[in-house]
Amino acid sequence: MSNELCLRGNTWIAADIHLGPNSPKTAACFYQFLLKAEQNCDQLLLCGDIFNAWIGDELAQQPPPWLADAMQSMRHFSHQRPLYLMRGNRDFLLGHNFAYAVGAQLLPDQIIIHQGELRFLLTHGDELCTDDQAYQRFRKLVRAPWVQKLFYQLPLASRQKLANFFRQRSKKSGQYKPMSITDVSPLSCQQLLYANQLRLLIHGHTHRPAIHSLDQTKNTYRVVIPDWECEHSEPSRFGWVSILNNTVHLHENDRIQTLELSRMLEP
Repeated sequence: MSNELCLRGNTWIAADIHLGPNSPKTAACFYQFLLKAEQNCDQLLLCGDIFNAWIGDELAQQPPPWLADAMQSMRHFSHQRPLYLMRGNRDFLLGHNFAYAVGAQLLPDQIIIHQGELRFLLTHGDELCTDDQAYQRFRKLVRAPWVQKLFYQLPLASRQKLANFFRQRSKKSGQYKPMSITDVSPLSCQQLLYANQLRLLIHGHTHRPAIHSLDQTKNTYRVVIPDWECEHSEPSRFGWVSILNNTVHLHENDRIQTLELSRMLEP
């Protein structure tokens, strides 16, 4: 894999915030997080599904109030610290125009991060749910250039209706799938790490934050970034991953789990 990024200091990674017009409490929590990150991290990576649905960068040209607030908060952060954006399954149409508008850098769907002695692969993670074959077929279809070309020919209102339809359809179909199907495939994760000669994978998407040992014989791990939900969950769900001094910290609400580099370097 040629996509690589070198970072220094304290890196924070968040994902699955799902900003939209119907999540003002989640948005307020996220904006407070940005202020906290500005004071405590050296760079912030938003690893996909930043938005609940993204129908094209034209939406940011004359943004509705909820999006204007989001862009203003992200732009304020990027004036103080580097901001990186990655696409997810809900906002895979996020483009360089939006990234430029908020002062961020758009990352590829998979990237190797170098930080100190630590090297890891970062991705949103939906491409690793390979046991869900129906989803993978749908994923391949909506990312086809000809499908996206047709989609962009629709007016924004029609795009939004179509996005809402597929969001509801996905939500209903997910209710009948076992958790093992909608989770990432451990085998696919291992194969991705082995192909890149890495021992650590960090991803979002599944909304199941945890630190998993993939292969104890080879000391490979995956860290799942928390999702955000403050509208209906009690207590609210939010969190992030921070990386400092070769140690990965998983922050989930008020709990912190750690994974040290030494555990991945044991023979």
